[in-house]
Amino acid sequence: MFDNLSGKLDKAFQVLKGHGKITEINVAETLKEVRRALLDADVNFKIAKDFTKRVKEKALGQEVLTTLNPGQLLVKIVKDELTELMGGEVAGVNLSSKPSVILMSGLQGSGKTTFSGKLALHLKNKKSKNPLLVACDVYRPAAIDQLTIVADQVGAAIYKDTEEKNPVKIAQAGIAYAKANKHDVVIVDTAGRLAVDEVLMKEISEIHKAVNPDETLFVVDSMTGQDAVNTAKAFNDLLNFDGVILTKLDGDTRGGAALSIKTVVNKPIKFIGTGEKMEALDVFYPDRMADRILGMGDVVSLVERAQEQFDQEEARKISKKIAKNQFGFDDFLSQIQQVKKMGNMKDLMGMIPGVGKAIKDVDIDDDAFKYIEAMIGSMTPKERSNPDLLNMNRKKRIAKGSGRDLSEVNQMVKQFHQMSKMMKMMQGGKGKQMMQMMQGLR
Repeated sequence: MFDNLSGKLDKAFQVLKGHGKITEINVAETLKEVRRALLDADVNFKIAKDFTKRVKEKALGQEVLTTLNPGQLLVKIVKDELTELMGGEVAGVNLSSKPSVILMSGLQGSGKTTFSGKLALHLKNKKSKNPLLVACDVYRPAAIDQLTIVADQVGAAIYKDTEEKNPVKIAQAGIAYAKANKHDVVIVDTAGRLAVDEVLMKEISEIHKAVNPDETLFVVDSMTGQDAVNTAKAFNDLLNFDGVILTKLDGDTRGGAALSIKTVVNKPIKFIGTGEKMEALDVFYPDRMADRILGMGDVVSLVERAQEQFDQEEARKISKKIAKNQFGFDDFLSQIQQVKKMGNMKDLMGMIPGVGKAIKDVDIDDDAFKYIEAMIGSMTPKERSNPDLLNMNRKKRIAKGSGRDLSEVNQMVKQFHQMSKMMKMMQGGKGKQMMQMMQGLR
């Protein structure tokens, strides 16, 4: 996520290394590189120019603080300006009505249907809502089938009418169905086109007027850069939408849409899609994203994801097993499966301060765990519960059964013992205090 931009900004700040004070000369040289980095990230030229102008005005003449050198001071100023550029504060969704109606808009291929399911799951888990998905895309082949599959994946109800071809009537009937069946949120999935056209805009406008939504969200593929911003402006001029959803932010995105869209339409980014899994949806925090762009990580989001996915009762059971030296491979496997639910591995590692830059050119396979799962699956129940049983003959059998090399089995066993040791250390003293602090973030 934003690896290229992060790298170029880091290079820009190197200009100030060794200087004792920010001057007009060295700040101009640095900000020239910052502006170039933003333009390379597909940020609008005027926005990039105004951004660096504001940074320069704040930076010039400032003395080095006791705990900062010029580079750190400029990073702080850039971080604050990036946060403001992306909206300043986190923006929530309006769910005050019963039922609350959320209208999804955007072009075909932007990820509206998948996001509708992700949002339904998010509202179920985080807001204790009972959402209803309404299928209003009557044009795209299999669009209704896709939403049906998505609804099933997230355990949400769906309203569809394969005989009706008027999306306005379907939307209205869906809201009536929600009222009759005690659904407190209605998510209306609308049709898109490959480009903005008169037919699309007229139809989405008619649906908007008919259902009078509490929230109108514009879904956009972040990988399309400035095209995303231009499309957002066209939709906002018509619908005056309430917020933006950036999908595919885990892909090869340069970041231009995230950094430009708030300035162009003056509407907040509310959510971001960070993967294909239905759980891969994050509330957008401008300050946390600014930290990540500048290579500072995002520990708070990492802890929150861990708290969402890790079962507290299971954690207590494992804690007792560790204390009694009974931690086995089944427990190891359980921990791995919970980590997998947290999302894209490279994205997760990028949330750790200092790690993002170190792994930007490293290809991290999300399926890396499958080999460990295969090796554990080739063990007998006794071996899984009692790791000390694993002698050379047993390891050879496990390697053969899982289709892996003996060296890989040895490496996996070593990783298991390292994790066991680390978890035991975490149970006492400072580790225990840190875990309590993390739980306090709930």
